[in-house]
Amino acid sequence: MIKKLLVAILVALPFTSMAQKFGVVDLESIFTAMPETAAMQTQLQETTSRYEEEFSKLQEEVNKLYAEYQAIANDANTPESIKERRVQEIQERAGKVDQFRNTASQDIARLQEQLMAPISQRLNEAVKAVGQEGGFTFVFPNEPQLLLYVGSDVTDLTGAVRTKLGLPAAAAAPAAN
Repeated sequence: MIKKLLVAILVALPFTSMAQKFGVVDLESIFTAMPETAAMQTQLQETTSRYEEEFSKLQEEVNKLYAEYQAIANDANTPESIKERRVQEIQERAGKVDQFRNTASQDIARLQEQLMAPISQRLNEAVKAVGQEGGFTFVFPNEPQLLLYVGSDVTDLTGAVRTKLGLPAAAAAPAAN
């Protein structure tokens, strides 16, 4: 019974696909052209710079502690317990620097995700609206690594989505055949 149903679906599928409309859209070029993307990148760069400045300060402190340790390490008059305490202090500080680096990376990733969400949502809504307005069954991202073949009956909706978002028209991109 199931085999007969699958055969019937496979036979009917080519006939149903004739009435469907397919579109592609260059999401990357639109995303890059959106003014929100530039603002997001600026904010991310500023935040990253602040973290890098703080990381540099912390790294300088560790380097200073290490230089101080080097000065006493070769001194035969320095008790071993002082040397050990300095080594432990350097290790603790280096651990805090690593922890700061990991926290900073997580914070930047979280900020990027937070800033990107409304941009992606706006772009997706524009693609959906253009697809619905044009009566398209499917709209695919026009990325050469994802599409193996694009026929002549597939419509490039990139310009329509750009217009929907209020972006200027872009120069014609080469087809992804």
